[in-house]
Amino acid sequence: MSGGANLPGAAHLVLVGEVVHLDPEPAIFQAMLDGWVLQQRARFLNYEATIVPRLRLVRRFVEFTNQYPWQWQPAEAEAFLDHLRSRKPDFAYSTARGYQNALRMFCDYVTDARYGWAAKCLDSFGQVPAQIFHEWNVVTHASEYEGNPRRRPLTYDEIQALFDAADGRVEEIRARRRKGALAAMRDSAILKVVYAFGLRRQEACGLDLSDLRRNPKIPDYGRNGALFVRYGKASKGSPPKRRTVLTVPEFDWVVGVLDHYLDEVRPAFSPGKHPGFWITERCGRLSLRRLDEAFESVRAIAGISEDLDLHSLRHSYVTHLLEFDYPERFVQDQVGHEYASTTAIYSGVSDEYRNRLVRNSLKVRHAILWESDSE
Repeated sequence: MSGGANLPGAAHLVLVGEVVHLDPEPAIFQAMLDGWVLQQRARFLNYEATIVPRLRLVRRFVEFTNQYPWQWQPAEAEAFLDHLRSRKPDFAYSTARGYQNALRMFCDYVTDARYGWAAKCLDSFGQVPAQIFHEWNVVTHASEYEGNPRRRPLTYDEIQALFDAADGRVEEIRARRRKGALAAMRDSAILKVVYAFGLRRQEACGLDLSDLRRNPKIPDYGRNGALFVRYGKASKGSPPKRRTVLTVPEFDWVVGVLDHYLDEVRPAFSPGKHPGFWITERCGRLSLRRLDEAFESVRAIAGISEDLDLHSLRHSYVTHLLEFDYPERFVQDQVGHEYASTTAIYSGVSDEYRNRLVRNSLKVRHAILWESDSE
């Protein structure tokens, strides 16, 4: 197909015909970026979360190399990653791969003949853009988990200490007769709900009152039999995924937490007709940043390692469900993982649980041997 294809982001659709630029290099580079935006928007990628960071990275690479895309060589890519690692020794594998993938996708776009950028660059500068990332200069995906090895699920004692600290914070504020007791009660409730349903930040903050579900199989839980999650993690170019998370018996203490929040705490914020579940003092929806701050404040009071963040509560939920002997498929559906391997990465079962499995296996083995000897 020729460079005249009418694809979103094609050079002849982005560049203004018959216009002679006094400084063509920056003008054509900007047109490339504008075209790449159109191409990504056509794939329904999120502008703020996905497209803008990619554009920022490409500009950062141009600034580092002091070259334009039609001048890039693999050596520039390698030098850029080496520069990033030298400035930050703990530069994560996943971050490096993300950078490489974004730059590689940009190179794929500008080198694709259907978009016409190679022909335009050859005509204007006598050079053509090339793909600068290949299998020999990219991070190899050799491990399923490449995150911070210090991040792990919280133990049962740490979970209890965290929630005790959250409740104690409420009492401390009340004792000092200071403002903020209501917000502290809300923060205590949301941290418990995040753990009891294994929620991500966006999933928790995006909850509305209408997302509470009854479970006809367990009427004792009333309105708190399940949560309908509408803002699950989306795949590239797809809307947020939805799922229903059931309240399980081992976490049924959350029913009382929800009832107390809905009947006593939330009304005190005077939310009016606001649909949001978690309300701020200004009658708005609780933000992701405020939720992180709530966790960090309580974590400090509880004396828990700073390596453990809010997302560790989700890891804890997966681990504890597995330790309660729920089937892996059930756990996978509860947390909304597409693949079982992802759920496995989240788990970190305790030595006590593994010892229990070994003891149960030994009991079964000895029982079989005993029956065999008896025969």
